[in-house]
Amino acid sequence: MPARPLDPATVTAVVQDAAAAPSLHNAQPWKFRLLRERSVLQVRADPTRALPAEDPANRALHLGCGAALFNLRVAAAHQGWEPVTALLPDGSDPALLAEVRLDQPVRADDDLAPLHPAISLRHTSRHPFTHEAVPVEVLDGLSAAALLEGCRLVFPDEWHVQTVLDLVHEAEERAVLDPEARAELASWTRAEVRTEDGDGAPQPGDGIPVSAFGPRPRGTTGPMRDFAQGRPIPGRESVEFEHYPRLGLLGTAEDRPVDWLRAGQALERVLLQATLDGLSTSLTSQALEWPELRWAVREPGSASDGQIQMVIRLGYGPHGTATPRRSVDDMLEIR
Repeated sequence: MPARPLDPATVTAVVQDAAAAPSLHNAQPWKFRLLRERSVLQVRADPTRALPAEDPANRALHLGCGAALFNLRVAAAHQGWEPVTALLPDGSDPALLAEVRLDQPVRADDDLAPLHPAISLRHTSRHPFTHEAVPVEVLDGLSAAALLEGCRLVFPDEWHVQTVLDLVHEAEERAVLDPEARAELASWTRAEVRTEDGDGAPQPGDGIPVSAFGPRPRGTTGPMRDFAQGRPIPGRESVEFEHYPRLGLLGTAEDRPVDWLRAGQALERVLLQATLDGLSTSLTSQALEWPELRWAVREPGSASDGQIQMVIRLGYGPHGTATPRRSVDDMLEIR
């Protein structure tokens, strides 16, 4: 069977799915460029959406764009294309993070398209999870998913989980004392506004709306970022989170931009598989944003295992709230 043509409707659908990926503060730091004559869809960094205070090396930017790239691959396979992917294909163009050639039919043994239903279902859940244990075979499946993208996902014991939680809380305290980090976070926090049916402006297509903040952790058990920055939010309740949440540490052997892109793809593969497995997920990166804390997130004795790129919290509980997305017209350029 020949691959479907790169018509505008299907390319739009692929880009919409790609842009459903998670990113730090939902900044959505990506752009897409379609090169019709080459049947290539590029994933490009959008430097106007970088976060210099919290992500000075653009590591989180690459992670987010890598997650969008994985969604693009899944969507392309769903549409019948084999996504032939090259990372950082042009050293003279640093904004070009990946090229995906779409001119061949998807392989018969494709394992990407089955993940497609999870793209629209996956949302970050900033709510407490139940104490129900995640079966070992499910955790093993998620570790295997990370390996498919060249990364390692491990699940620390309760002792090290407490260490990670302590590091997260220390990172939160540091951020509170950093005026640039506070201002940057505030710039991506969206207050509730009325739509065009009311008297206010339409909701922006990015950032974290109040509806996605989740409840305020009671005590120090919650690993959630405080998007309210201590401000009282009407109607926002205070609840107790898991004392020992199930955390996964996603790591790479090295710590280069290409490794960050691989980690972003592995992250999204894990999140989509977890969604299909009936799990809810959230991401915890605060401790990874401070170099002097990041090294300690690794499990003891894992010095040879490279760098932790993301901490994933998972379990059974309420599904997350959808966050706004930019329009395809704002993200896609066709040449």
